[in-house]
Amino acid sequence: MQLAMRQCCGGARARGNAFFTAIHVLGLWVAPRRERPEPMSFKHGRAFHWHWSGVRAAPTVVSMENPDKAPARHVCVLGAGIVGLATAWALRRAGHAVTVVDRASAGAGASSANGAQLSYAYVQPLADPSIWRQLPGLLLAPDSPLQLRPRLDPHQWAWALRFLAACRASVSERTTRRLLALAGESRAGFDAWLRETGAECDYSATGKLVLYAGEAGFAAARRQMALQARLGSVQAALSPAECVQVEPALAHYAPRVAGGIHTPGECAADCFKVCQALHAQLLAGGVRFVLGADIARLVVQGDRVTAVQTSQGVIEADAFVVSLGTGSPALVRPLGVALPVYPLKGYSITVPAPDATAGVPRVSVTDAARKVVFARVGERLRVAGMVELRGEDRRIAPERIASLVATARDVFPGGGDYGAAEPWAGLRPATPTGEPVTGVAAGGPRNLVLNTGHGALGFTLAFGSAGRVARLVSSQIRL
Repeated sequence: MQLAMRQCCGGARARGNAFFTAIHVLGLWVAPRRERPEPMSFKHGRAFHWHWSGVRAAPTVVSMENPDKAPARHVCVLGAGIVGLATAWALRRAGHAVTVVDRASAGAGASSANGAQLSYAYVQPLADPSIWRQLPGLLLAPDSPLQLRPRLDPHQWAWALRFLAACRASVSERTTRRLLALAGESRAGFDAWLRETGAECDYSATGKLVLYAGEAGFAAARRQMALQARLGSVQAALSPAECVQVEPALAHYAPRVAGGIHTPGECAADCFKVCQALHAQLLAGGVRFVLGADIARLVVQGDRVTAVQTSQGVIEADAFVVSLGTGSPALVRPLGVALPVYPLKGYSITVPAPDATAGVPRVSVTDAARKVVFARVGERLRVAGMVELRGEDRRIAPERIASLVATARDVFPGGGDYGAAEPWAGLRPATPTGEPVTGVAAGGPRNLVLNTGHGALGFTLAFGSAGRVARLVSSQIRL
């Protein structure tokens, strides 16, 4: 099997995405027979254990009382992205002493220029049965939003196979239910934070409109909408003309779509500004930050993690939360914990779009066929999208940025000053199903909590998973 992988990888370098046909065929054989996810035993929350043999707001002083009278503990949060910062906030509010460690500054990674959408009611997983129909075109088209660059990396191959195995209706429905539940908790947590702090983060609640180019895709979206309606989501399927009524800036583009799904309650905000506000508030609330510190390893004694070794010294704590995004698997692997998290590279541009500019969308828009999202953040338009499986590669590819600019000009020609667009690339930490890993892994240290793998929904789900971690640390972890 390893030899076959090497041969297939070698040929793929010459053929580009066409090599994925081998994985496609193998996935068809694997999905119904072997790659069935088994529930991962967690002391809190749910995730999947995929068995594989090769495995700019001013500081706001807020009350940090302990409403549940839980025993105060020192918790070290590894990661200062939106997930780690939200976790630190929830832990501090629960009365714990908190230290946050990261090699970069707060919000500097995948949180810094993401798609900005808060999709609380529209959470269709990336791993969906419709991917089988789309896969050949997505992988073979030279300008495809999905690209896979093969590597001699068993983790990449394992993740890809498990992703294909998750593209089944039963898995997608189960993941949708869990994501909607977590998104509801997250919305409550984010709204509470926003009300309490009044942080300036270009927040808006103007709704979201997902556009579908073909009738087949639109029909699948209506089925997903029906599922989400049974779970409490409020949405509507719109004709092209109705899409224009919701977002007039789409008037010229509407004849090219089959329809859209409108979710009126969805929101948007600048994730980086949220991170900066959280950082300032946490500092004011007594949280210690150790930034610019490389994390070397976790120090384990018996069944507990006692410290984390960093380039700035050893940090001891009662419990540790891993929210390092794509860096999480490597940190916990020596402890016998296998995380099915792989980086999905994405790109964005941030376009100056003053309020007076005509043609700037007011509603957040997603072009489902091109897999590109548009969100208004203050006097800017954020355009983000694409998925690349190529490992820890943060380089900004000029041709991908050019593709985003061309798409934005096509969909919203008056959307802003595209000549002044700011390019960005980041790595989304994704699980094959799209459901984050939150909890204490079976077989791992009893005081090590995982909170990672949120994929493209990191901003949306951050406050929900943070609340779950805080409750877990307060009431369930044995120290």
